[in-house]
Amino acid sequence: MIPFRNEPFTDFSQKENRKAFEDALDKVRSQLGKEYDLIIGGKHIKTENKVDSINPSNTKQVIGVVNEADEKLAEHAMQTAVDAFAWWKHVEPAARASVLFKAAAILRRKKHEFSAWMVLEAGKSWPEADGDTAEAIDFMEFYGREMLRLSERQPVTPLVGEQNELVYLPIGVGAVIPPWNFPLAITVGMTTSAIVAGNTVVLKPATPTNVIAYQFVKILEEAGLPAGVVNYVPGPGPVVGEYFVQHPMTRFISFTGSREVGLRINEKAAKTAPGQKWIKRVVAEMGGKDSIVVDEDADIDLAADSIVKSAFGFAGQKCSACSRAIVHQNVYDELLAKVTEKTKSLKLGEADDITIDLGPVVDDKAYNKILEYIEIGKKEGRLVAGGEKGDDSGYFIQPTVIADVDPQARISQEEIFGPVLAFIKADSFDHALEIANNTEFGLTGAVICRDRLKLEKARKEFHVGNLYFNRKCTGALVGVHPFGGFNMSGTDSKAGGRDYLLLFLQAQSISEAL
Repeated sequence: MIPFRNEPFTDFSQKENRKAFEDALDKVRSQLGKEYDLIIGGKHIKTENKVDSINPSNTKQVIGVVNEADEKLAEHAMQTAVDAFAWWKHVEPAARASVLFKAAAILRRKKHEFSAWMVLEAGKSWPEADGDTAEAIDFMEFYGREMLRLSERQPVTPLVGEQNELVYLPIGVGAVIPPWNFPLAITVGMTTSAIVAGNTVVLKPATPTNVIAYQFVKILEEAGLPAGVVNYVPGPGPVVGEYFVQHPMTRFISFTGSREVGLRINEKAAKTAPGQKWIKRVVAEMGGKDSIVVDEDADIDLAADSIVKSAFGFAGQKCSACSRAIVHQNVYDELLAKVTEKTKSLKLGEADDITIDLGPVVDDKAYNKILEYIEIGKKEGRLVAGGEKGDDSGYFIQPTVIADVDPQARISQEEIFGPVLAFIKADSFDHALEIANNTEFGLTGAVICRDRLKLEKARKEFHVGNLYFNRKCTGALVGVHPFGGFNMSGTDSKAGGRDYLLLFLQAQSISEAL
C-alpha cells in the first residue's frame, strides 16, 4: 500500500475542469426535489414528518424532501446498530479498512458530483466544495491506514516467563452528529473513523445538509458496507439527537457543532441511564473565536491576504475562521486600509457561479443571527466595510469589517459564525497575545511576524489547538494538521491525526504464563 498523501485540489483555471464541474452541476440539478428516506438496517423507511432542504442561494429551490425520524424510529435504529455491532466487531480490521478504501475510490470518481451537491445544498463556492470533497477522501484513506497500523502487534515490555500483548477493541454503538458547514468531510470523518474501528453508528445529519449525508451513505453501500453498520436517521436535534445521547446502549457520541449544544450533550451523556454499563465517551468539537495576530514587523500584504481569506472563505462559516484581527498599533491603520479594500472587492453571489468569492450563509437562522450581530457591532465599533444584506433571493450578507473593537466587546467574544471581522488594536506584541487568549475558546490562531523570538513566544503562549505562523488560520489538511481545540472549543480530539481512532477503541492487555 502506498503511503498516505492528501487528495489534490482541482485546478479550475483549466478549461476541462470547469467543464467537468458544470456538467456535474447539471447532473445534480436534474435530481433536485427528490424524496429521501431513512435507511435503517439497509431498509428504506418513509415517515409522516418531512422537511425540505433548501438552496441557500435561491430559497425558492428545493434540493430534496427528507423523511424525518421520531423517537420510535430512533429506537429501531439503535437496536439495529446494537445487533450489527455483535458481528461487525469481529470483522477483521483489514476488511473494515477495505470498505473505506473502496468508498474513497468511488468518491474520487464522483468528486465533482459531490462537490456540486454542496454548492447547491450548502452554498459552498466551487473551490470550497472541492476542498470539502478532497478532505472526505483524505479521511477515509487516512483512517483506513491508521486502523491497519493499530491492528498490528503493539510493542510491550517483554517479561521472562510470560507472553504478553496489547490489542485494541471496538467499543460499541456511536451516535454521530455532524455539522452542516463541512457536510461531507466532517460527516465522512466522524462516521468512518467509528466504523473502521469496528463500531456501528446511528447517523443524525445536520438538517440543512441532509441530502449530502444521504448521498454519502449510498456510497458506503456501494463500497460493500453491510446493512446496519451505519444507519441514516435524519430528524430534529431535540428529538432524535437527544434520544441517542441519552440512550443506555449509546457507547459514544461524536459531535461537531456549537458550544451550547456540545455542552448540553456532554451534560446529558454524563448521566447514567438505567441499564447502562459504561461511561459514555463524548468527542466534541465546539467552535471557536479565532484570531490572527499581526506584529509591527509583519509583511502587511501577507497579513491582509491571510486575514481576508480566513475571515470570509465560505462566508466565515468555519469554526477555524478568523473573526478577530489583533494588530499592533504601529501598523493598524495601514493594515485596516488594505483589509477594507480587499473586503470591498470581494464578489458576493450565488454559489454555482465560479467567479464569486463568497456565497450565502446556510439558512434563515444563521442569516438572522449574523445580521443581529452586525447591528451589535455597529454600536461596538466603526463599520468600515459591508454591514448590509445582499440580494433577497438567498441568504446573502455582505462581508463585514468593524474596526476599533474593544477586546471585551460581544463581537470580540461571542462566536458569530458568519462573514463578520472585528479589528482590534494592540499596544504591543505581548498585549496582542494577551487579547488573543482572552476568550473561552481555543481552536485556531495565526501570527504574522518576522521576529523569530516573538514567534517562539507565541508558540509557548498562544493557547490554541491549531497554531499557524505567517499563513491563514483555516485550511487544515488531514494528516498534516491534526485538528481540534482547547477550552470551550471541544475535547481536543485531533481529527485527521494518529491519536483519533483511539477515541473509538479500548485497549486490552492479555498475559499468558509460559
